[in-house]
Amino acid sequence: MEDINKKNYLSWPDYGVIIGYFIFVLTVGLVSSRKSKSDVSSFFMASRNMHWIPVGASLFASNVGSGHFIGLAGTGAASGIGIAAFEINATFVLLLLGWLFVPVYMSSGVYTMPEYLRERFGGQRIRIYLSVLALLLYVFTKISADLFAGALFIQEAIGQSSPEWLYFSVLILLAIAAIFTMAGGLTAVMWTDFVQTVLMVIGAFVLTGIAFNKVGGYEQLVYKYPLALPTKLAFDSNNKTCNAPPDYAFNLMRPIVGSDLPWTGIVFGLTILAIWCWCTDQVIVQRTLASRNSIHAKAGCILGGWLKFLPLWLLVFPGMIARVLYPEEVGCVDPETCKEICGSVAGCTNKAYVKLVLELLPDGLRGLMLAVMMAALMSSLTSIFNSSSTIFTMDIWACVRRKAWKNRSPRLVEIEQLIVGRMSVLVLVIISVVWIPVIQNSSSSQLFVYIQSITSFLAPPLTAVYILAVFWTRTNEPGAFWGLMIGLIVGLLRFVLEFSFVIPPCGSAEPDPRPEIIKLLVGKIHYLHFSILLCIFTVIVTVTVSLLTEPIPEQCLHRLTFWTRFSSEPRTSIRQWMNDMQSGDSAEPTVYYTSNSGETAVISEKNASTMQFQHVDEASPRWLQVLGRICGAGTQEAAENGNLPARNAAETEESTKKAEQQSIEETLKSIRESPRQKEIVNFAAVVCVVGATFLWGFYA
Repeated sequence: MEDINKKNYLSWPDYGVIIGYFIFVLTVGLVSSRKSKSDVSSFFMASRNMHWIPVGASLFASNVGSGHFIGLAGTGAASGIGIAAFEINATFVLLLLGWLFVPVYMSSGVYTMPEYLRERFGGQRIRIYLSVLALLLYVFTKISADLFAGALFIQEAIGQSSPEWLYFSVLILLAIAAIFTMAGGLTAVMWTDFVQTVLMVIGAFVLTGIAFNKVGGYEQLVYKYPLALPTKLAFDSNNKTCNAPPDYAFNLMRPIVGSDLPWTGIVFGLTILAIWCWCTDQVIVQRTLASRNSIHAKAGCILGGWLKFLPLWLLVFPGMIARVLYPEEVGCVDPETCKEICGSVAGCTNKAYVKLVLELLPDGLRGLMLAVMMAALMSSLTSIFNSSSTIFTMDIWACVRRKAWKNRSPRLVEIEQLIVGRMSVLVLVIISVVWIPVIQNSSSSQLFVYIQSITSFLAPPLTAVYILAVFWTRTNEPGAFWGLMIGLIVGLLRFVLEFSFVIPPCGSAEPDPRPEIIKLLVGKIHYLHFSILLCIFTVIVTVTVSLLTEPIPEQCLHRLTFWTRFSSEPRTSIRQWMNDMQSGDSAEPTVYYTSNSGETAVISEKNASTMQFQHVDEASPRWLQVLGRICGAGTQEAAENGNLPARNAAETEESTKKAEQQSIEETLKSIRESPRQKEIVNFAAVVCVVGATFLWGFYA
């Protein structure tokens, strides 16, 4: 059999398109970053001034990476349109994000999701736990999956299969993605997301049109797909053909028993995973928090919901077409034959989209689609890099440096945050590169299923706690913490049982090494069904512990729950309330200080009296000044922001109340909606729901 790597090579027009693409997108990112402010709000939240169009495009682009191009098309080739349920379900959950969760997050005034839980419950253990867990998930699942998928595409397209060339190409992509994030923060990331989303959609539309024309249209796909079998077959213990197209290939609602995606798991279990992904994950929520106000956030969610209709047509159906056109390679079922073709005994459906690009597109367009794949990879990586640096800086580094920051001016703290945020991007790049060999050794045709399985083990406890935090005011810190901990233990137990044994591929003569108890607990319980059970169990634990322990007082919950999001009352921090409970006296008086960048800092009155007229150039080391200028902190602005005026006791109390009230009014302004705009977005949301419901019902 002729090797695909030797059959297809990129031509000079292809390389010209790729080079032109990089120049164009780099220009867009750098221009947008030069226009952005050099402060924390700009770098991490795009100054909270993004229009709904780039917000919606960024929501789509941040989620649809190279893993989706390879994974969705591959799973579509293997079992039909069932995997599209993950995309259509996201349309409904995105509306939940815009209408239920974002107003609470905006009113709370937080940067990150762990920071929200800290404001909601107090203490540090939940925030630190979530921050570390999020960083691990980003590095070892999201980045790993995108790197594997992008590496697979590049390896097939360029015809260079050596590990050295593969590492070099991945390093180039990581470097460009890191440049975007370090140069401009979230503004550059979101504008490059917008450009790359347009590029992805156009390129995928072109390939879809050519593929449908090649197969003979939709009706011919429906007729030919069930017959797409290779010449050499393999059979399981029940004498059924291995990996044959299922009878329910064109159905979203599949049997509870014996199917790859049971309908109960899709309706309930997938929704639990989707709420975690779209409503609580930092990468996604950060895009909506960068919106100008809640109207733009809702409109962005609607646009993202409409865009999620596209993967069914642009990725899943083309994957099925690839199996029809190339059944010997994409549809191979014999383990030995598959290993010879693609190096995996479990099947070669992952190369479905790559095969279409290399076989069907002419010179130039082939390079465009490679650029699209690079765009998807970079979009996902830039989003993850920026969000991860935000979590590390605002959650982990802030806890480490909290005591040191008490005696420093707000502008000095801001410069340090900018430097640490950019340096953390470099650390993430290094970790990702070191992880590349592990990605290669663990690669298989079940990559997408592996990612969803990991999510089903870790996400349900987080989903349960966030839902209770937003909608049930009685939830407290002990309940949330023990719900997360016990849920994590149960999830890790399932993970160990799931991946401790390697199941032989269908058609192999090797026996199943799993004990009967493992077959019963793991093999008989689908991972989506497990996510339902784990979420319910976490809710029970959280509610029980919360009811058995002291509730959080009402004054600590203003603008932190769905029911108190419009409250204009000053919020007492849970930390101050706990100090009052322990000492019987109020906490040390504090002073609100707002810099020219708009960032409000809270410092003690004692420190305020000793920090008069501090200047950045005088108080900071020379190396910090240099790094601050490199990272975008202007010296004149720093000098102005570094001045801390002296205040007597009466002025301190009055200015504190005034600053706090101004901060509350500014926060509430972002979630107040004019009746006209509210009617428009509500109508658009209804139309989006009707469209998604029709599509779901048509393929039920």
